[in-house]
Amino acid sequence: MKIVVFGGGTGLSVLLGGLKKYSKDISAIVTVADNGGGSGVLREDLGMLPPGDMRSCIIALSDIEPTMERLMQHRFKDGYLNGQSFGNLLIAAMYEIFGDYEHALKEIGSIFRLSGKVLPMTLQDAQLKAYLDNGDCILGEKDIPEYVSKLNCKIDRVSLVPEVCKPLDETVRDIQEADIIILGPGSLYTSVIPNILVDNIPTVISESKATVFYICNVMTQPGETDNYNVYDHVNAIIKQSNRYLIDYVIANDELISESAIENYKFKGAKQVLVDDEQIKKLEEMNIKVISSNFIEIRKNYIRHNAEKIGQLLFNYVKEKK
Repeated sequence: MKIVVFGGGTGLSVLLGGLKKYSKDISAIVTVADNGGGSGVLREDLGMLPPGDMRSCIIALSDIEPTMERLMQHRFKDGYLNGQSFGNLLIAAMYEIFGDYEHALKEIGSIFRLSGKVLPMTLQDAQLKAYLDNGDCILGEKDIPEYVSKLNCKIDRVSLVPEVCKPLDETVRDIQEADIIILGPGSLYTSVIPNILVDNIPTVISESKATVFYICNVMTQPGETDNYNVYDHVNAIIKQSNRYLIDYVIANDELISESAIENYKFKGAKQVLVDDEQIKKLEEMNIKVISSNFIEIRKNYIRHNAEKIGQLLFNYVKEKK
């Protein structure tokens, strides 16, 4: 089963951890338009692509000891390196040694015995620009949600700067050979949609033989998807790509307990639930909906049950054959 997954952030790395039990041929295409945190510092300082999301995906797909995983995720607490993670520094060092990202990531892949590979969505220095429904524009991924929340407006659409960013040839090849393509989970406007803004990617996905699944987020994201339901998430993707991009939506229909959701509510997040009305609207668009309890709660964090989703996709491919 050859899988291509597009996304970024924690959602993508959690999913990859579940998928690798069912396939050793996974290509994770990762958003590199972020400009905040330790990644943003390295991006500015060394002129490299932001490594943070790629680091999380490398760890998720790797076959390494728990101590090594802790080391890769370790953040320095003092001095000049305060807030920086060891894994980011390792990727930065490999980038300097090998001189380009593609070579560096291949070497990292062999060191960590990855169940597949991790690729940036583009090798260009891309920034994210949001166009808001009040007419404002805001440049820079880290500032978008805060600005939107402060002004109590909505994101209309996002674009990349430069507007034309080229994908890696390897990404295009992997899409053409894939059995399954997965969009998400991850922040809708800052992790998922940026990947499909890369030049020609929606067309290559639509023309591939692969079945395309969109895994909808289980919680809204303040400043990005306030009050969005599953249908709204799908519409936002279609608006920035094409009507025929998605074949299936994987959506949660299980109500999460008030105690589990309390911290999220405090931050302004709500649960994203699918219902019959949304399913009907999506099916009228020729998009099939797979709804079930896809929730897993770990250490008070609400996540997708990656193993259940992995099993579902594995069964789908098996039945298709």
